[in-house]
Amino acid sequence: MNQHHYAPPWTNHGWPELLPILLDSFQHRLGRQLVPRSGDPGEDARRVYEAPFVVVSHNNASDPILTFGNRTALELWEMNLETFRQTPSRMTAEPMHRDERARLLERTTRDGYVDDYQGIRISSTGRRFQIEQAIVWNLHDSAGQYIGQAATFDHWTFLES
Repeated sequence: MNQHHYAPPWTNHGWPELLPILLDSFQHRLGRQLVPRSGDPGEDARRVYEAPFVVVSHNNASDPILTFGNRTALELWEMNLETFRQTPSRMTAEPMHRDERARLLERTTRDGYVDDYQGIRISSTGRRFQIEQAIVWNLHDSAGQYIGQAATFDHWTFLES
């Protein structure tokens, strides 16, 4: 039984606090909006969750845990929300691709964002896909504290197993 049946996912999980940071950080870093802002944080959160492109984030732990995944991300990685939000973000890449992923995150930390990332990721069922033209950016709260990183992309290709 789903205890969140009556509330849309974007109203739980700390997302009402996280999503404005995610949207503000994107706009600050890239000079444009991730989704059209409505002035209503709840509506903006719905737009991010229901977007036809992937939006994900992880926290600032030494082994970062995924903190947000929109509907497109959950479908692509073939996970439910509860599982997704307990997953170390390194697990979204195969072991042999994790060094390359770590270099991406170091570059993002140094430069604030990257907008030309491509790499191979793997779903919970082992389905592999190549992502292209991904944007990865640092998340800072209103006090300027680093709280993690987020990514978005709308180009992916499933690979033969």
